Amino acid sequence: MLQVKNIKQVALGENPVISQMLQHNHEEILFCNDNETGLKAIIAIHNTVLGPSLGGTRMWMYNTEMEALNDVLRLSRGMTYKAAVAGLNLGGGKAVIIADSKKDKSEALLRRFGKFVNNLGGKYITAEDVGMNSRDMEYIHMETKHVSGLPESMGGGGDPSPVTAYGVYLAMKAAAKERWGSDSLAGKKVAVQGVGNVGENLVRHLVKDGVKVYINDINKEKLKTLSKELGVEVVEDDKLFDLDIDIYAPCALGATVNTDSLNRLKCSIICGAANNQLADENLHGEMAIKKGILYAPDFVINAGGLINVYSELSGYNRERAMSQAENIYHTTLQIFKIAKSENIPTYTVANRLAEKRIADIGKVKLPF
Repeated sequence: MLQVKNIKQVALGENPVISQMLQHNHEEILFCNDNETGLKAIIAIHNTVLGPSLGGTRMWMYNTEMEALNDVLRLSRGMTYKAAVAGLNLGGGKAVIIADSKKDKSEALLRRFGKFVNNLGGKYITAEDVGMNSRDMEYIHMETKHVSGLPESMGGGGDPSPVTAYGVYLAMKAAAKERWGSDSLAGKKVAVQGVGNVGENLVRHLVKDGVKVYINDINKEKLKTLSKELGVEVVEDDKLFDLDIDIYAPCALGATVNTDSLNRLKCSIICGAANNQLADENLHGEMAIKKGILYAPDFVINAGGLINVYSELSGYNRERAMSQAENIYHTTLQIFKIAKSENIPTYTVANRLAEKRIADIGKVKLPF
């Protein structure tokens, strides 16, 4: 176990890990290794001013360890901002397990990971993310109480994706109101990239609203099933970016809003559930503006899942979680209003709202 913290007291030299921590002021990184179970993981804690850091664990076979590190640092920072804008008393953290979820997952590996989480003493609370499910949380919970997203049979909220999708759907209606003067989505054309649990639930909301939906995913069987059941149209590979659509909804991995996709996209709004949609926040955020595309900041609109798992900490109630997620609609409209009045990007407004709340609360309490 390698633990890095108090980074400003460490001589920087040429250490790329320390440099990346300094870039966004992360508090701590825990590198986890266990040869017996094959566990290789990284836990990043970005900020604990508002409360203990909470963020899902992602199991993914990264190409390099530096790619995994970059992902966990970006994701944990996003969780800090997501919790802050959502008004939750949580900080931001995230974990990645470098493995293939279809081949490498085991009870022993997950329980060993749980021990590493437990060693942080509650400073980090984990939950499910890409490549993980509520059953995996059960295994982790065998070794630590610092777990959210547990099955309903254990008093948890189970799958948080319906709440995440509902929040994104409401944000999409808010974006429609800002762009076209009405929050009705009927008759609009929406391309959903990624139809996992969140993407599928979003598609179902849209179909009910009379939206023409295009879907794209690496899971061909899932595409076939949804197309047959819901009458949505499958679009293969990156042809999605060449469609004439109203809204692009990225709901898979991040960085799909990049130079190539923006040069090809023909849409008025980008509004989806994926984290870190902008490959480069400043460069691609500005490119979207120049193309006249309204961008709904991802960490604001996909906060439903975090709201759902946060509610477990005080006794889970799905209706209460869904009710809290409805605030995403009003927050998104507020961000659009400020962005327009001050002539600044929407993601800049969202960042400022998060940073202001953290700074304000930081005056009255110490980090967790």
